Amino acid sequence: MPKIVDHGERRTELAEAVCRVIARDGVQEVSVRTVAAEAGWSTGTLRYYFTSRAELLASACALVIERVSARIGELRQTGDIRWTVRAALLETMPLDARRRTEETVAFSFLALGLGDPALAAVQRTHFEAMYRLCRSLIDALGDLNLLADNAIPREAAARRLHAVVDGLALQGLARHLDPKEMTAQLDSYLNDLIVPEN
Repeated sequence: MPKIVDHGERRTELAEAVCRVIARDGVQEVSVRTVAAEAGWSTGTLRYYFTSRAELLASACALVIERVSARIGELRQTGDIRWTVRAALLETMPLDARRRTEETVAFSFLALGLGDPALAAVQRTHFEAMYRLCRSLIDALGDLNLLADNAIPREAAARRLHAVVDGLALQGLARHLDPKEMTAQLDSYLNDLIVPEN
């Protein structure tokens, strides 16, 4: 009986190989050849799933968004909105090897997108996913009247939160901040953003 191939699983396996190449060698080393070698596949087999470098890179970005979103969705509900906001945002920052790899993949598209419209679209996908997360967190806080400054429109507050988290993540990737410092800076910002507990 012929073996049944799970094409979704194979695409995920290849996206994971792209992430490993980026984390180890840098995004400039991603090619059909290097990813095929990393995955232990022939280039011909890989091309059945992805026909170009841009498609490979897009698959890695999609995998990162999917995995981070899944972890955020699985956060235990404690009833403490501040804890939930903090925990969700920490999942998007390079605080350990797994999250560092994910952030390396995501931020690799910033420079690439400047000269390649297809990769700029991939970068926008990551940017928009992060903005939606920040907006949902701001809306949750606003609905509970927990925003320290309700005069700021929610969109502006979400964009500001997004900028802070992305800025901390970039400084972490560049090793200007270590995980403890990134976390402390996020906590400081959340102290200003969220109404203090009575």
